[in-house]
Amino acid sequence: MNINKIIAIAKQKGFIWQSSEIYGGLSGFYDYGPIGILLKRKIENWWRQFFVKSEESIFEIESSLIMHEKVWKASGHLEHFIDPLTQCKKCNSFYRADDLIEENIGEIAEGLSVDELDKKIKENKIRCPKCKGDLSDVKIFNLMLSSNIGPATGFPAYLRPETAQGIFTNFKNIVTATRAKLPFGVAQIGNAYRNEISPRQWIIRLREFRQMEIEYFFNPENVSVPDKKLLATEIAVLKREEQLKKNPKVVRAPAEDFVKEGIIPNEIMAYFLVKELLWYQSLGIPKEAIRFRHLMPDETPHYSKGNFDMEIKFDFGWKEVVGNAYRADFDLTCHSKNSGVDLSIIENGKKIVPHVVEPSFGIDRAIYATLLYCFREGKDRGWEWFAFPPIIAPYTAAVFPLVSKDGLPEKAKEIYKMLKEEFDVYYDESGSIGRRYARADQIGTPFAITIDYQTLSDNTVTLRNRDDTSQVRIKVDDLIPTIKKMVRK
Repeated sequence: MNINKIIAIAKQKGFIWQSSEIYGGLSGFYDYGPIGILLKRKIENWWRQFFVKSEESIFEIESSLIMHEKVWKASGHLEHFIDPLTQCKKCNSFYRADDLIEENIGEIAEGLSVDELDKKIKENKIRCPKCKGDLSDVKIFNLMLSSNIGPATGFPAYLRPETAQGIFTNFKNIVTATRAKLPFGVAQIGNAYRNEISPRQWIIRLREFRQMEIEYFFNPENVSVPDKKLLATEIAVLKREEQLKKNPKVVRAPAEDFVKEGIIPNEIMAYFLVKELLWYQSLGIPKEAIRFRHLMPDETPHYSKGNFDMEIKFDFGWKEVVGNAYRADFDLTCHSKNSGVDLSIIENGKKIVPHVVEPSFGIDRAIYATLLYCFREGKDRGWEWFAFPPIIAPYTAAVFPLVSKDGLPEKAKEIYKMLKEEFDVYYDESGSIGRRYARADQIGTPFAITIDYQTLSDNTVTLRNRDDTSQVRIKVDDLIPTIKKMVRK
């Protein structure tokens, strides 16, 4: 897996660029180009279709990026949303201490105290990765990005580090507007901001990133899932006791078995874990590269009664792409207490504060994984290409006149305009047809439509499949239903 080659292609072809690049770039911030934004939107829309539209009782909202300081005091973020910081005494570079330990000795250090982190750094003689200088004692650093609202001194507010709190603070509004009955979910897609100590690994660790989150509210005394059959799906779980071993191994079993063992806290979380596995496989990520890691007690957030990270095996190792938390009634209870607004709900004549299961997805990490696993070296073709599943491919099809004369461009543009009403497509008439096929492959376009002289006589075109380069002759009138069918496979 040559990620440097993928990053170079992503820049050249208009997927992802360093933000403020002409001024030297801004660490932890990236811009999406014309091809990248299409891929990003397709992944978002496919997530929305898979997790929101396919469910009977999940609603979507959009809350503000900046929220009142009191929100973050109530949620515990101002106190607990912290990372351990160490600095090189020689070159002054900053690092997240637990990450440095993991990268150097392969041990998970998240959740360790400042003293424990200092001890591990000293015992293992860990030094600055850049200049090999000595590291300072570990200190605590708050990740929240603050802002001042109003003129003069104003009053403090914060850019949200997650989208979840906008759902909790709007809980009463949502219930009133939708008349929702438990269980139900609320989804949100949007940007979040964290003042990361040392952004790195391209679009893995960012200061500005995009999340797709669901808060699924339910009565803990009456747990039910939308589709119980899904719980029989096999998933791979890295248990806590395995993580203490030198060579940990995952356990593969039906999701419902882990619930019965008491490892997964409830069937609702198990249901979402299965859906996550199926969705990431639909992006082109192989099942063998996906696992669910049960977070150790000292890693588990202050609000959670059980956390599972869905991890993907990247070129640099396993990394979280989805955080799953059983938040219980922590958030609604805290906001009720601090705001004075009753956020309980009446069910069967009884007042309850609903419990919550939260799956939280990072879109940028999903894009990294998709680019990584859909990349093809293309030695047999003579060019690299991306095998994106058609449902998320930036462009669904490309339209090519065989030559740029004799009325072929005019006919090709007519077909292009027809297809553009249904799909993201582009038109290209420059260069040889082989070169145009190569350009289409390089940005992952699954279908190419060539208009030739036969088209003018019988209204048929050549439809080329990117994955196997096969070509079939098809009537123009059949193009839209045929492509729709192939996209939905």
